[in-house]
Amino acid sequence: MTSETSAPASRRLPRWATSFGPQIIAALIVGLALGLVAKYSGHTEETPTALGTTLATIGSSYVALLKAAVVPLIFTAVVSSIANLRAVHNAARLAGQTLLWFAITALISVVIGIGLGTIFQPGANTNAAPPSEYTGRTGDWWAFLTGLIPANFLGLQASSSVDDAGAVTTGLSFNVLQVLVVAVAIGIAALKVGKPAEPFLALNASALAVIQKVLWWIIRIAPIGTVGLIGKAVAVYGWDTIGSLGKFTLAIYVGLALVLFAVYPVLIRANGLSVKQYFSGAWPAIQLAFVSRSSIGTLPLTQRVTERNLGVPRSYASFAVPLGATTKMDGCAAIYPAIAAIFVAQFFGIQLDFGQYVLIAMVSVLGSAATAGTTGAVVMLTLTLSTLGLPLAGVGLLLAVDPILDMGRTAVNVAGQALVPTIVAKRENLLDTELYNAKRTGDPFVDDTPSSDAAPELAGAKA
Repeated sequence: MTSETSAPASRRLPRWATSFGPQIIAALIVGLALGLVAKYSGHTEETPTALGTTLATIGSSYVALLKAAVVPLIFTAVVSSIANLRAVHNAARLAGQTLLWFAITALISVVIGIGLGTIFQPGANTNAAPPSEYTGRTGDWWAFLTGLIPANFLGLQASSSVDDAGAVTTGLSFNVLQVLVVAVAIGIAALKVGKPAEPFLALNASALAVIQKVLWWIIRIAPIGTVGLIGKAVAVYGWDTIGSLGKFTLAIYVGLALVLFAVYPVLIRANGLSVKQYFSGAWPAIQLAFVSRSSIGTLPLTQRVTERNLGVPRSYASFAVPLGATTKMDGCAAIYPAIAAIFVAQFFGIQLDFGQYVLIAMVSVLGSAATAGTTGAVVMLTLTLSTLGLPLAGVGLLLAVDPILDMGRTAVNVAGQALVPTIVAKRENLLDTELYNAKRTGDPFVDDTPSSDAAPELAGAKA
């Protein structure tokens, strides 16, 4: 047998064929090209073409796969993380520090959003058509608080819709926040029960390992999903959709860039960490977030890179990252609603005072959990507008560019969801700095072996 035939197949393939990052970039290029072909072949949502429909089906099917596996992941991961924290005396401190840094980064982001809104004046002198009355989902503080109470064990919600032909379609969805509440309650109860709960915790740990393996298989085919997601976005929306909302779109992306490439690096350096290592470690999740437009859908990969690349202990990351995926939204719940609220006020000729700007900041910091990590930030925007007393009709005007904005917003969301656990772990002397500073391969699955699943424990945590 020659050395060539005995060599692993991965050595005979180019790097882009085996490394996750280059595969995603290649998929972005292919998706862009196919999307343009579909668009200039006449594809629209009203008159779909075969290519456009195929791209949309591939993209939506991939996101559906991710979301289907996320609920059992959140439940088992949170229960396991609470169980792992039983040997730590400062679990409450870790949770408090995590929420504190969520609030700090959200406050910085919303201040940037308010500043850009006043500088760009995105709603002034626009030639956009007056919006029709908005009739979609709206945010409500009381509904958000009552929504935390689980309606059933799985957090299941049913919704029905009627199409133009009068056919009724009913679908089921999960309330991720309710799943999180149920998991936290069960995890704490298992700790209180003590020894009789050991078989349950062992079963939960085994289920978590199996679920993660299935999720890694799904994430490995992300390049295929990327082709469909980007292709659909280009085919349906394209750059011409921006049109009269160009200044608003520019303001949003400038704000997102400032948070991602200025604020986050400053915080990383302030905590004595390498900016390059952070971005090289978190980049696979940021890429997937950009194309999937779902923090929840990206959650499995976000947790993996936070543990494997950034060196955050699994026993802490499995609590902080799922919590961040439902409540840590610097893009959707800070930058976007701040600039959008200012846009709506300017469009309708309403002058905002200092108190209302403060209210925007408060809503963004306290209400980000209302977005629940799902695609889009419409609920958060309506929550902000209703709190300020601004016309909800403005939401309908901004929906035209929402998919284009949502890609950038979700990428920033996920970057922050990996950043905060890393900062907290570093400040609490939990971070594996050797793993954080290790050379990157570009492949988050390179260490996907049974032995590598063992994560650093929290035994060295500060009291």
